[in-house]
Amino acid sequence: MTLPEQDKNTPRALRGLEDGRASVRLRTAMAVGTAPDARYVGRLVERCASEPDFQVREMLTWALTRHPASTTVPRLIDEVRSERARARGQALHTLSKIGDRRAWPAITRALLADADDEVARSAWRAAVVLVPGGEEGELADALATQLGRGGHDTRLSLSRALIALGEVILPTLRAAMTDADPQVRAHAIATERLLRDPDAGFGFAIDEAKRVAALGPYGRQG
Repeated sequence: MTLPEQDKNTPRALRGLEDGRASVRLRTAMAVGTAPDARYVGRLVERCASEPDFQVREMLTWALTRHPASTTVPRLIDEVRSERARARGQALHTLSKIGDRRAWPAITRALLADADDEVARSAWRAAVVLVPGGEEGELADALATQLGRGGHDTRLSLSRALIALGEVILPTLRAAMTDADPQVRAHAIATERLLRDPDAGFGFAIDEAKRVAALGPYGRQG
């Protein structure tokens, strides 16, 4: 049987990534990560952008982390500029797993405010991993522009990202607690409560914060 042109140009070790069965793609990604080869990095990055199965995408990310950062990071930085949301999001997710701070300049304010919630959440996670020492306060200010955004999961992701920066976020949160938007105020108050009490549930913190925020920008006491 004659192979399609695309298959002819694909190394044998990677052909399983084009299989219609997620289980085959998963095993292929695992095999490639077990025996890294720099020649495969480009195809792995490309596949991340189109892979529909979450578990396979996670395995592709793992396979990329098994390769030298000097090979993977430049390709991933190119990918965060893609017009495809999945490409941007998965590249950011992979950069956060690699943790090489040479990628930090690629985490732009535009990515932190990306219109796609999943991309933005990936950017927030990557940012707190990659931020250089001394720049945490500036990052907190950038992240705070997203307070009040989205639904429960998006807001929880942002709170977790801010909390990961530590107490440097407190001046930023306190400024947000006087915002004219009650959603921003509530999210800021809930984030501060979670910083103070990590065991508090986010839903409970939000409900309490909404009651405080309803008093208005100057209604908060304590």
